[in-house]
Amino acid sequence: MNYQLLLVDDEVHAIEGVKSDLDMNKLGITALFTAFNIRQAKDIFEKETIDILLCDIEMPQGNGLELLTWVKENHPNTATIFLTSHADFKYAKEALQLGSLDYLLKPVLATDLENAIRKAQLHIDRNSEINRNSKSHQLWLKHHSFIIERFWLDLINHSTPSLPAAIIEQVERHHIPITDESIFLPILISVQRWNKGLNRRDEKILEYALKNTAEEILISNRSNGICFQLERGMLMIILVTNRGTEWDYGHLTEACRQYIASCNGYFYCDMSCYFGRSVESREMADMVAELRIRDRNNVAFVNQVFHHQDSGGVNQPIKLPAMSVVASLLKSGTREAVVHEVEAILDNLVRNQGMDAEILHQFNQNFMQVVFSFLNLKGIEANQLFGDEQSRRISETAVRSITDMLAWVHHIVSKAMNQAEVVKETDKIVQTVLAYIALNMDQDLSRETLADQVFLNPDYLSRIFKKETGYSISDYILLEKIKLAKDLLSQTNVPISSIASSLGYTNFSYFTKLFKKYAGLGPTEYRSQFGNFH
Repeated sequence: MNYQLLLVDDEVHAIEGVKSDLDMNKLGITALFTAFNIRQAKDIFEKETIDILLCDIEMPQGNGLELLTWVKENHPNTATIFLTSHADFKYAKEALQLGSLDYLLKPVLATDLENAIRKAQLHIDRNSEINRNSKSHQLWLKHHSFIIERFWLDLINHSTPSLPAAIIEQVERHHIPITDESIFLPILISVQRWNKGLNRRDEKILEYALKNTAEEILISNRSNGICFQLERGMLMIILVTNRGTEWDYGHLTEACRQYIASCNGYFYCDMSCYFGRSVESREMADMVAELRIRDRNNVAFVNQVFHHQDSGGVNQPIKLPAMSVVASLLKSGTREAVVHEVEAILDNLVRNQGMDAEILHQFNQNFMQVVFSFLNLKGIEANQLFGDEQSRRISETAVRSITDMLAWVHHIVSKAMNQAEVVKETDKIVQTVLAYIALNMDQDLSRETLADQVFLNPDYLSRIFKKETGYSISDYILLEKIKLAKDLLSQTNVPISSIASSLGYTNFSYFTKLFKKYAGLGPTEYRSQFGNFH
């Protein structure tokens, strides 16, 4: 190993004497720097890596003890040797207390100086090895945490069978810190809702922050637990202790509440924590599966801590209330009245009968049946009305929780009743269709296409269209196209083939035949007779 050395002394002859005594090649010294005061020494430290400092103690602009104090704070890997003319025990004691490796009196013998430098080099090499080992140890610890995480994930996801022999094999192969006395407490953390619009990248960043915060608050500096991501929006904490040790549930519960509050405030989410019961490693997969079910069935509460004894589910079949009042309010009430009635039904289910994911799913089916029946009476096509991206997104999360269900109720009731109001004014619907036809004469305008524009059933649209205009949709479109063709033939010199194409007719002979049938003349004759352009 090569070393760089700094010699600090206010006496020029002292510096020169040391330089002459040093066999730099023999000692592996690749560079020797000199300074005459502390200021110059600090400047060199800022520019170079100094391995060994040879320093006088008594100097006019600050003593060597002050320099050593500064070096220990700013360059702790530098080894220091003092050279001084003062055989003062107080100096020697202070120098050694500050970390000086040696204390040599001037004039120093070349062999004593060489031995002191060798001692410093040995100290540097030993510290370097310790640092390397420390870094390697930290990397191993980090890597080992991944191995432990992988062990639990494989066990939870049944990649490793929940059999003692299979578990022991994995424990021994990967040096997992589990013994026959180990007992575990799983805590499931579930993000129930992000309260801010996030893209997937932002969500991953926040999930990483949630994990770090869980480690800090729930595990802290203790080495008796691990936190890892179980799936998207879901963390798993596994605490470990020895059999017979009681868990401090009070402390853990308070820590979970503190964690939830922090995540509410800093990471834009609602969440809940679910405690499992103490289990052995072979029981972990079943326990985590139970916690997942509890989370899935928690559709009514957010930002809560649930203990294992709180896991009682719905013990008897729930009879869902009839939707007759909702159906009646859809026909003759207000949006607010419909939503209020749904809120009352859901609130009653939560308070008096219990609520889980299956009941919420059944409720949604019944509610949608009422809404679809209402839309059918109005001739409104549900797949068109709710086919937009926003409706799809809200509907996908509707049965995740009561909060999500109410968001879906607000959305669907508003759209359904708004469209029902529009349908009452048939003249406005027909005007919308007529305007669409006028703007899209070059398209193949089917009644299905037109019905999609006003979210109506095609048969229902056909009936009200004929009632308002006196024409069927197909006859009206044909007559409008012939009328426009007449205008273009009589007022422009646009080629007849281009006129046919602009009206959606790719077959020229068919257009000619159709035009003659309704106009009494072929396109060429009509232009010759009625054309008034120059």
